[in-house]
Amino acid sequence: MKRNEAPVLPNEPAELAWGSDIAAAMLHHLGIEYVALNPGASYRGFHDSLVNYLGNEKPKMLLCLHEDHVVSIAHGYAKATDRAMGAILHSNVGLMHGLMGVFNAYCDRMPMLVVGATGPVAPELRRPWIDWIHTAKDQGALLRDYVKWDDEPRSPEAVIEAFLRGAQLTHTEPRAPVYICLDAGLQEQKLERPVTLPRDRYAPSQPPSADAAVVDRVADLLLGAKKPLLLFGRGSRRQDAWDLRVRLAELTGARVMTSIRERAVFPTEHPLHAHAPLNWLSPKAKDLVREADVIVSLDWVDLNGFLLQVTRKTEEIVATIAHVSLDSHIHRGWSMDYFGLPPVDVPVMANADRFVAQLVTTIEARGDVKPRPMPISQSRPEPTYAAKPGEEIAPRDIEVALAKIRASLPLTLAHVTIGWAGDVYPFRGPLDYLGHDGGAGLAAGPGITIGAALALKDAGRIVVSVLGDGDFLQGCTALWSAAHYEIPALFIISNNRSNFNDELHQEAVAKRRGRPVENRWIGQRIDEPPVDLAGLARAQGVAAEGPIRDHARLEQALQRALEEVQAGKPYLIDVHVAAGYANPPFSRGE
Repeated sequence: MKRNEAPVLPNEPAELAWGSDIAAAMLHHLGIEYVALNPGASYRGFHDSLVNYLGNEKPKMLLCLHEDHVVSIAHGYAKATDRAMGAILHSNVGLMHGLMGVFNAYCDRMPMLVVGATGPVAPELRRPWIDWIHTAKDQGALLRDYVKWDDEPRSPEAVIEAFLRGAQLTHTEPRAPVYICLDAGLQEQKLERPVTLPRDRYAPSQPPSADAAVVDRVADLLLGAKKPLLLFGRGSRRQDAWDLRVRLAELTGARVMTSIRERAVFPTEHPLHAHAPLNWLSPKAKDLVREADVIVSLDWVDLNGFLLQVTRKTEEIVATIAHVSLDSHIHRGWSMDYFGLPPVDVPVMANADRFVAQLVTTIEARGDVKPRPMPISQSRPEPTYAAKPGEEIAPRDIEVALAKIRASLPLTLAHVTIGWAGDVYPFRGPLDYLGHDGGAGLAAGPGITIGAALALKDAGRIVVSVLGDGDFLQGCTALWSAAHYEIPALFIISNNRSNFNDELHQEAVAKRRGRPVENRWIGQRIDEPPVDLAGLARAQGVAAEGPIRDHARLEQALQRALEEVQAGKPYLIDVHVAAGYANPPFSRGE
């Protein structure tokens, strides 16, 4: 973040003198680098403390034009780092704007410190009308069902404990956002007594390992299997964890599957990686599951839904199944993001990366175990476009163009569209791909991209996202923050001028009811007139071009765009694509 917004400060450092100074000091104490915000009077005291007490340093403020972007930028930052960023939301109204983003991050199991405000809680401090409608008796109730914890501290000492506990909980697996609501009255209260900030002794606990007997049992299963299958789901961004996943697969000769919904966890060019990263199971993938005699799921999200695509009676799957996950610690009754109950023979309550390390250590300690021979790596053909020259660009062709131009560039895909094929653009490291938005809430893609680019600004990587036009249109004003703070990222819009996923749903309903499928487009198309997406980007201060309608121009535009991003600037390309998906999603009832 290059832009300098240093405040004018007195020669002497500001004293810890106000209630809100404590909240700001705690963010600094916890090592929070950035806070995204959209201003509001409910936290004006806190805002002052961030500027005039901390000097807008550690954390730096990132101004956003909408609360959606506040949360999605913090979400993208966490996806790249596994660390929390601050997301500040104004009162009940700002919080309600940001709720969808919080739900996305919750489903994605990402850490985040969401700080809100209410009040003043004391009625005698409230201004007429506005402070009354912006005061809530239990503001945390708005999001309590999809955060890990929330609090509304009532004293300076309680503010300290709230931030300590919140940072502990959001970084303890399974991770999820936490919410701290600051009373406007307490923020603007002069401290009546000295307040001592804590020492560094409140770190989050290390994620748990598995019992040794369980590790031995799963090791025995993998080594005794004829056709073992490893499902790598959620995983950290650490290179050592990535290397251990590869080592486990090679020691056991297990075929590997990964999910396009989750972040990159395994090299997709490896000969043991049996299929392109999955959104839905292809016939080939279903056959691999049917043939497996042992399946080890390592924090795979929706394991039962995965098996359901092979057979409607998942309890009849013949393979012995081990499932490694801590996710049940966060399951509650409001959200169904716990998914269907899978048939599991060996449940393992442990962190997946730690369990992989335990398995590798155990297997290597058995001196007579030799790595099994791997399948012969097939030569990969040069990626080719699905559409012929002169035809409308196919959605998959954006992936092909990126693969063609990528060479040795250190690209990070921060987001891709729902129909991403995944078969021509390989993932070679843990920062190559950062997964989907968690809760499938539109408007998140632009902000997630900016948050990832902010986190990786000094990592020597080029952040790229491929976004749908609907996602971009709902989140386009996030680009102003990228322009203002000079956050380099490339936004590629796969623009089919439609809410196309819903067209498929309307077609499915029409077929079941014997009605005309030709009407599926009504109320779905974003056309006549087409929206000038490049114009929207330029209106936010981001250089843009398009619409691009042919492959040669697409490759040329990508070359120009990557040069601009390497020079430290955000850039957008609007690519007109044909309606359709490389991998069509399921329609309910199929």
